[in-house]
Amino acid sequence: MNEARCLCGAVTFTVTGTLPPAAICHCRECRRQSSHQFAATTVRKDDLTIRGGENLSWYHASSHARRGFCKRCGAWLFWEPLAEATVDVAMGAFDTPTGTEVARHIFVAEKGDYYRIADGLPQEP
Repeated sequence: MNEARCLCGAVTFTVTGTLPPAAICHCRECRRQSSHQFAATTVRKDDLTIRGGENLSWYHASSHARRGFCKRCGAWLFWEPLAEATVDVAMGAFDTPTGTEVARHIFVAEKGDYYRIADGLPQEP
């Protein structure tokens, strides 16, 4: 069981099972939402239990996905593709240790020009 929460604790959630390796997204949307980059792991919706859902707000960022965040503190917690049985969960929300690590970078063609990716992990345009 992996416990997580937003900054203020109004939204808490658990993910059952082992957390899959994470990806760091550098797309324009993630950069604007998080003010930098977004590290997330993809889990099955059936493995996710959310408490405090009345404090969770969803922003439909596109026709195929929505982003979930806490109404109280603004913490960004989820990226959910609408037509899939998975949801991406913010790595920063989890209590440590998580038992996983970052495996790759995605949307690096859209990354900010103010930083370099120098960790040697695979980079997908």
